Amino acid sequence: MPPPVHRIAVQNPSRSRRLPDAARIEGWASHALGPAGGRGAVRDAEVTVRFVSRTEAVALNARFRGRDYAPNVLAFPYDAEDGDPRVHGDIAICPAIVAREALAQHKPFDAHLAHLVVHGVLHLRGYDHIEDRDATRMERLESKLVVALGFDDPWAAERPPRATIRVAIPPSTA
Repeated sequence: MPPPVHRIAVQNPSRSRRLPDAARIEGWASHALGPAGGRGAVRDAEVTVRFVSRTEAVALNARFRGRDYAPNVLAFPYDAEDGDPRVHGDIAICPAIVAREALAQHKPFDAHLAHLVVHGVLHLRGYDHIEDRDATRMERLESKLVVALGFDDPWAAERPPRATIRVAIPPSTA
């Protein structure tokens, strides 16, 4: 079987200087297209990751979602026919919003950015977080993928701590 073909383009019309090099961003996107992305590895993908200004983010969000604010990430899957295994689409990320959120969440910029690239790719793969069950599934997958990239779990602060079971052992009466 031929190797997967992942064509990933990175655009930076925002001219953000905070971004890691394009090869690293392409690697994050390709990782989310691999078998760790659930549903098996994507064999054929064409993805553009575009870093946009706040102005462009607001315009995209207004035009395509009817909302008047700059989101951190938007995903635009290309129309595909039923059963089409390809993943083709665009991801728009606003570095200014990512930086603000990373600071507020006490996370490194690159960690938050990697999470949003993974998040966008998962949307292109058909995942969503509209229903609670789907959101939980997507968040777990994001955690797995982002941790595998070498970053901390992006959802760790959102999850309640696991209960610790304490067992009381009575003192010996011998």
